[in-house]
Amino acid sequence: MAIAFKATKIGSFKIPDESTPSEIRNNPRFYPYFKDCIGALDGTHVRASVPLNIQGRFRSRKGGTTQNVLAAITFDLKFSYVLTGWEGNAHDSRTLSDALSRPRGLKIPEGKYYLADAGYGIRNGYITPYRGVRYHLKEFSAQGP
Repeated sequence: MAIAFKATKIGSFKIPDESTPSEIRNNPRFYPYFKDCIGALDGTHVRASVPLNIQGRFRSRKGGTTQNVLAAITFDLKFSYVLTGWEGNAHDSRTLSDALSRPRGLKIPEGKYYLADAGYGIRNGYITPYRGVRYHLKEFSAQGP
């Protein structure tokens, strides 16, 4: 269960636009392959100071006490959704399930999707890479990723 923390407004939030972003529409490397993509989502760990009696749940795999924070962004680098408060040992797929189930949670328009990492599994509304596949390394060999 997520624990509520006092939230501070940082940056700006933007509802994802359902039209194809110009960064994709105007680039033949990306269009039409990502024409229905509205942004990216990922989790990050933020250090948390929590009471001693619940520190075990907030202990991350690297040893510190953290919150697992889920964030979704649009292509113009604006936050479209942020979920805070999950324990540091909560899996990314668990935080995403919570975000999707909340009444005012993450909403993904029909036929659109976010890019995500493999930690989120397979589900409608976002696309993850195939496990074990090293994508497009030859394209970046001369200039680095």
